[in-house]
Amino acid sequence: MRFARISHSEGASFVAIGGEPDSLIAAELLTSVFEDPKFTGRTWPLASVQLLAPIRPSKVVCIGKNYADHAREMGGEPPADPVIFIKPSTSVIGPDATIEVPAGIGRVDYEGELAIVIGGLPVRRLKAEDAGAAILGYTIANDVTAREQQKADGQWTRGKGHDTFCPLGPWIETNLDPSNLSLHTELDGELKQDGNTSDLLHGIGEILEWITAGMTLLPGDVVLTGTPAGVGPMTDGQSVSVSIEGIGTLTNKVAAV
Repeated sequence: MRFARISHSEGASFVAIGGEPDSLIAAELLTSVFEDPKFTGRTWPLASVQLLAPIRPSKVVCIGKNYADHAREMGGEPPADPVIFIKPSTSVIGPDATIEVPAGIGRVDYEGELAIVIGGLPVRRLKAEDAGAAILGYTIANDVTAREQQKADGQWTRGKGHDTFCPLGPWIETNLDPSNLSLHTELDGELKQDGNTSDLLHGIGEILEWITAGMTLLPGDVVLTGTPAGVGPMTDGQSVSVSIEGIGTLTNKVAAV
């Protein structure tokens, strides 16, 4: 099933997405996305509403340098253990929302990633083999990064935590095997990243076990799994699209502010 959040004339709703690819329908949920779905009966053509970020996480936990080719393009060898950092909830935006680049910030990069959405129970001290039961589904993320700030600080919070620096969407896909999915990032239609989740250095279960050994993941929290090689700058007026097989495409404009 595909779960999403939409903005419509009467407010915002969690919905399930169905229908044919050229005529998708958003059906309003009566229940939360963490329960067996029941519906209010209200529906909208998806083309007539605005998709929002599909979940409102308390935090976004990210894994750095989780593809060997990306670690090397950043000037180092792949780390033996997962590298963790956090993006605040205020960095999250949805599809077609604008990535805002503050004046004087320097180079700002795209990083297309597969994102995990945690299910309906808090997750603490999870074992890798039990990871499937802790996951609601998967979505697409762009781990937007102020590269010069990241390098200057030596740690990554400021460079990756700006408002609008975590686009998520277009929806959460609950029926997906994440082990072998193509991932592509395009900038103004030009292919920049061409990767596959089969190249993750640390798999989904290992990532979640590593994080939850010391940090509780709450329902709806999001975990970013890392980006393949090909990261690069994006500037005012450009459009960046991240596509993942089995999920769809997340597109955002870039604007200087």
